[in-house]
Amino acid sequence: MATPTLKAVTLTHVRYQRGDQLGHFLAWISLVPVFISLGGFVSHFIFRRDLQGMFFALGLLVSQFINELVKKSVQQARPETCALLEMCDSHGWPSSHSQYMFFFAMYFTLLTFKSIGVWDTNKKVFVNFLHWSLALLTMYSRVYLGYHTVAQVFAGAALGIVVGASWYWVVNFVLYRYFPAIEESSFGRKFYIKDTSHIPNVLKFEYDNARAARKTLASNSKSD
Repeated sequence: MATPTLKAVTLTHVRYQRGDQLGHFLAWISLVPVFISLGGFVSHFIFRRDLQGMFFALGLLVSQFINELVKKSVQQARPETCALLEMCDSHGWPSSHSQYMFFFAMYFTLLTFKSIGVWDTNKKVFVNFLHWSLALLTMYSRVYLGYHTVAQVFAGAALGIVVGASWYWVVNFVLYRYFPAIEESSFGRKFYIKDTSHIPNVLKFEYDNARAARKTLASNSKSD
């Protein structure tokens, strides 16, 4: 009886040449989408449950679904280095990592232009520079490490930008009108789902309200 072929879960399985310090660094950069998904959006839902963030995360899932559909339709092979990386059984066009990061960068940038988020105007330039830099580094890492060709990462970047801009339009010009209804629904009330799109600086708003609540509590305790 033939031994069944084994396949690894490649979520955090990134290879680089031993002793290659740049490759080591880029391998970690290649994991940025995982950190954003698990560290960013999961913690966001647990602790904040804001509708903009939730639809942002949903858009990334939609983008990845589109990526898989395109890959299965085109069925373009990865570069020859895929044999060393044990990735030849999956398709390479377009790069899902590039698509993820450029979707993220485009959507986040459009949110900051609409003054939605947790940073004031003076910090928006730095924040936008940071996530576009991470997107470019992620795209470069996939080529450097041998997972994709240049054409495959550029295709992923282009698709990510288009899908990111399109999803932003859908959320903020079509679905946005339903945010109050979602917030006031039994689901929204049970899970404390909220919409903070109308608040320019969410961090400052939450900080000021937390301080005010603490002062009120302290004042009530003294009066008792």
